[in-house]
Order: sequence, then C-alpha cells, then structure tokens
Amino acid sequence: MDTELTRSSVMESNGAAKEPARNGDRSANRDPAETDCDALLSVHVSNGNGDLAAEPYAPEQARNADRAANGDPGATAGDALLSVPVSCSSAVCRIKKELTEVVFWKVQLWKIIIFILLVMVAVIMISLALCTVIHKDVDDEFDSSLFKFPRYFNGSFQMPNMVPTEDLYNLSSNESQNLTADLQKKLSDVYSSSNALGRYFSRAEITAFRNGSDVTDYRLMFVLPEEEKESIGKFIVCREIVYNVLRQFLYDQEDDGLEYIDPRTLTMFLQDV
Repeated sequence: MDTELTRSSVMESNGAAKEPARNGDRSANRDPAETDCDALLSVHVSNGNGDLAAEPYAPEQARNADRAANGDPGATAGDALLSVPVSCSSAVCRIKKELTEVVFWKVQLWKIIIFILLVMVAVIMISLALCTVIHKDVDDEFDSSLFKFPRYFNGSFQMPNMVPTEDLYNLSSNESQNLTADLQKKLSDVYSSSNALGRYFSRAEITAFRNGSDVTDYRLMFVLPEEEKESIGKFIVCREIVYNVLRQFLYDQEDDGLEYIDPRTLTMFLQDV
C-alpha cells in the first residue's frame, strides 16, 4: 500500500512539473529578435492536445515584407506583394514633396507647372484666332472689272396664290411694282448667296405677268470673265447648275404668301447672245 501511494505521488509530481513547462513553451521558444508587438500579433492555433500554441508566422511574415521592400534577395514573391502598398504610399509622398518644393522666392513647383499649362493654352487660342483673321481664301479674291461677257437665262413659273387683277397686269401700278420688286429681290438673294454662282451673278428681272393667268416670266443675268467664258459657261454658269440652285430654293420655301412659287412649274433656258 505504501509503495502504491509513493508511486502515485511521484506521477502527480511529474505531471505538475510538465504542465507549467507546457504553458511556458511560448516564452521558452521565443525568438530573441521578436518584440512585444510581434508577440501580440502572433496567431494562436489549437494543437492536438487542445492547448493553444503561438504561431510565429505573422511576425515573421511582417519581417519578410520589410525585407522585400528593402530589396533583400532572400524575400519571396508573396513578401514582395505585401510590400507594394508601402512603396506606393512612399512614391505618392515623394511626388507631393517634390511638387511643394519652393523653386524661387515663395513660388512652389506645382504653381509653375499650372502657369506653364495656362500659357500654352493661351498661345494656342491666340494662334487659332490670328489664323482665322489673317487667312484669306484665294477663291474669294477676284477682279470684277474683268467680268464683261454677259450670259442670260430666261424662264417662267407659276404662283398659285396670286389673284389676277387689272392692276397686277399693269406694270406701272403700285401692286405690280411691289410684287415685281419682291420677286426680283427673292431671285437675287438666291444667286448672290450661292458659293458657285455668287461672283458671276449680276441681276434678276421680272419681265411680265401673263394676262389672265398666274404665270410670271423672268430673266437672270450673269457676267463672265472674257478669258474664261468658255470653261466657266460650260461647267459653272450652265443651265443645269443655275436651274437646280433655284429649284432647290423653291422646294425649301414655305407656302405662306402671295410670293409662293410652285417649283414644279419652273422652266429655264439659256438665251443665245
């Protein structure tokens, strides 16, 4: 009996001695390079006996990240990835510091950069404005005194809104003269504003209001330079172009008054000189 009691006491003593040693493993095996913060950051995992053991991976991983940031060849790829935020923030801080440096007097670098950009924009805008003002279109420069060769186009059109009256057919009456002036102005505006025919156009005339109908006769006069009358008369001031310019205008007009001209009734032919 005494032997069993003695053996039991010895086993209890051994067990009690081993338990503190297990609880102190973390302190006994602690890396001297670790700080108190590393110990707090260490991860505790459960071992097979149900006890908690300190995992030294987190502090070691932080140290490896620092090694990767400092260019240590022993660092791993994962360590390099962990170091990216630190380097990025350092680059941003470095750029901010460089931009806020004083170049001269109290002027900082970022102010000089903005000033240079504003000057460049102003120079570009001024250059564009000057080019627009100074530039002259060669086609707009011509000597009208050289235009001496006349070219006539005659034709007719109908005005459905026109009410035939005796005063209208009397060219000396106010009604006839007013309508004639309005129609001549309309035709003159059409050709004077034409890019192709404007320089050659001379005048438009209303020659007659046909008695008893809504048909009106007109004449268009163009003046061509003597030296180029053949080529211009063939390709520019020709019946097709003169006719189509007026016809397109009549299709674009609005039917809102006495001066409305039916484009379907427009006729035109070249008068031989």
